[in-house]
This record gives sequence, structure tokens and C-alpha cells, in this order.
Amino acid sequence: MGKTKRDEIIVGLDIGTDKIAAIVGEYTEEGIDIIGIGTAASRGLRKGVVVNIDATVQAIQKAIDEAENMAGCEISTVYAGISGGHVRGLNSHGIVAVKDKEVRDADLARVIDAAKAVAIPMDREVLHVLPQQYIMDEQDGIRDPLGMAGVRLEAKVHIVTTAVTSAQNVVKCANRCGLQVADIVLEPLASAEAVLEDDEKELGVALIDIGGGTADMLLYVDGAIVHTAVLPLGGGHITNDIAVGLRTPLEAAEQIKKRYGCALPTLVEEGETMEVPSVGGRDARILSRQLLVSIVEPRVEEIFEHIRQELLRSGYWDSMAAGVVLTGGCTIMEGIPEMAESVLELPARRGIPRRIGGLTDVVKSPVYATGVGLVRYGCHAEPASLRLPVMHHHDRNLLRRMWTRLAEMF
Repeated sequence: MGKTKRDEIIVGLDIGTDKIAAIVGEYTEEGIDIIGIGTAASRGLRKGVVVNIDATVQAIQKAIDEAENMAGCEISTVYAGISGGHVRGLNSHGIVAVKDKEVRDADLARVIDAAKAVAIPMDREVLHVLPQQYIMDEQDGIRDPLGMAGVRLEAKVHIVTTAVTSAQNVVKCANRCGLQVADIVLEPLASAEAVLEDDEKELGVALIDIGGGTADMLLYVDGAIVHTAVLPLGGGHITNDIAVGLRTPLEAAEQIKKRYGCALPTLVEEGETMEVPSVGGRDARILSRQLLVSIVEPRVEEIFEHIRQELLRSGYWDSMAAGVVLTGGCTIMEGIPEMAESVLELPARRGIPRRIGGLTDVVKSPVYATGVGLVRYGCHAEPASLRLPVMHHHDRNLLRRMWTRLAEMF
């Protein structure tokens, strides 16, 4: 974990398409206090994937320096987020015989290993194995079977895999900044840590994190993750549409989107206007805000249509009683929750980081959901072996099996 002062400093590094954010959290008796934040514009990513190492390294360094100055500490280790269209999720299950008629840690490790034994191509690695439930002698719905008596133990799990090279590039960028990566975490999983309530997870909820280059999705049913997906759609598409539609430079289009953007025409008054810079040194123009909404609305609707298709494809459409929680920088725009409700036909709310202290007024925004979530994840994560270099999942499984055998022998 991010070490300095004490071992209680944890750093989340959100490597996004539009921005890179470093969030420094301090673990206290009351919970987590955010004590430092650093952000930098991201230039080296496309659709959530690193495409330019040097540009990404520079942005990470800037964000880390800023966070170090604010927190007054030196950052050496981070929990890094990963996203992109290469992320895949699948459900699996494993069965083992319980050794001593009572479930011990070794039995849990074996049943998770059995569930994890699925054919994965050589160019992919397992990022997370997330237990959904355990079944003991045909009694299902068990969350923690440790110490229970029985002879047959089954585990249902959700496995998240990523492209090996994408994970390696994230680690490489952090290493070039002199940082060690304690763990790589799926970004929507981190966001869920920050913005979802336990009762929503139990009832069934879809977390939708819309950033600059991707829309990340995570579905919870009965408190467990059942589906993950990353769609290559995000706020960057809206910015491009504005730049083309209003004939304005991309930087200006981004500012116009943030300042005047709205997804629903009914929320904009008739006479509202805005100043729009022109390209090629021409004079700026005064245009109606309604024109901007007519460009933004169809693209936002299209993004939610794709999300709807993915939710239907997951097979859990009828299980989302708590509706959807929207987070990520793109969801700050006026009218986004209303548009989500009308397209998805589900209740929707904006998700902002909760249950944190310290610089709450700064990080209480959907923009920082992933960064705060990475800190929360780091607080209760088992100290993973520092990922340097990234091991192939086959090597990691072999090592884990060796440790399990040794633990059983002694």
C-alpha cells in the first residue's frame, strides 16, 4: 500500500482517457480521509487503453507530484485502475470435496481454483475472481462457508479477464514514474466501492461509469457481481460531435460541453445563447444553446441505447430492482439521469463518492468516483504481491497451487 508516514496511506491512480487522477487516502479509526488529490489531462490513452507511453508517463508524474504536494508525503505504491474494450467478464463454478468434513481456508482456495479453471487464451490474464455464492451439500446462498460442516463445496464466481499487454502497459507507465503497482483493479469495480450502497447491491443494481472514452458497466444481483462490460463510448464522442456541429476547435468544444451541455431540450430556455470560438482565426459567434442540445441529445441517447442492449444481453434485466447508478465525468451534464430513465426505463441516480472524510468537498463529484474507489479497495485488499513484472495468469495459478499444497502439508 502507498507507504509513507505510516502504512496507513493508500493511493488510487485512475488512468482515464480524458484525465489522470491520483487520490491519496489515509486510513484512520473513523474510516478513510482523503488528504491529497492530483489531476492531469490525459493525452496518451484512447478508449481507456494506453496508446502512448511517454504522454501517459508525463501525465501520471504531474498528477502524482500534485497529490504529493497536497498530502505532504512521498508516494511509492499505487492501486491502478484499468478499463477498455478488452475487458471481459464470465461466470463460472467449481466443485471440490471438503477434506476434514469442515470447510477451511485451503478448501476455499481449492474451490476457487476449480472455478477458475476455464480456458483462457494466452494473450489474456485473470484480473479478478469475484465469489458470488457458495453451495454446501446443495444448500445454496451461502456467503461465507468457513467453519461449516459438509462434504461437497461448490463456488459460483465471476471472472474478469483483460488483455495481458494492456495490464503490462499500465504497470510500465507507473514503473517509469518510480511507482510500484500494488494491484490493478477494474475501474467500475473501484467506482462501485465508492458510490453504491449495500441495499442497492442486494436488490439488484447496474453501475454505469461513463468517462471520456468508455462506458463501464457492472451488475450486482443479490449482493454479488454477475456481469461486467466495457463499451467504447463516452464523453469524447459528444465533444467530437460538438466540434463538428458548431465548427469549433476540440478544446473549445470540451469547454462548451462542460459549461452549456445538456441532454434534454426541455431543460433549456428558449432565448439562451453562448459564445462559440471559430476555427482558423475567424471571429467567435453567438449561437443558441438549443442548437447545442440538438447535437448532444442524439449522441447521449445513442450511448444509453447501447447500454440498454448490453443490459438486455446480460440476461439480468428483470433483476435490477434498484435501477441504475450513473457516475463518471460525463454524467455531470444536465439531463443525463433523466435521459437514462427514459431510454433504460429504470430509475436512475447520479453516484458520488460516499463514506469518506478529509477533502470531501473536492472529491464529492462523479469525476473522482474511480479514484476514491481505488483507495477504498486498497484499504481492505489483501496485500497483493507487488505487480512487477506482471506474471502470466498460468504462472500465478501455479504459484498459488504450490502455496496451497505447502499450507496443507504443514
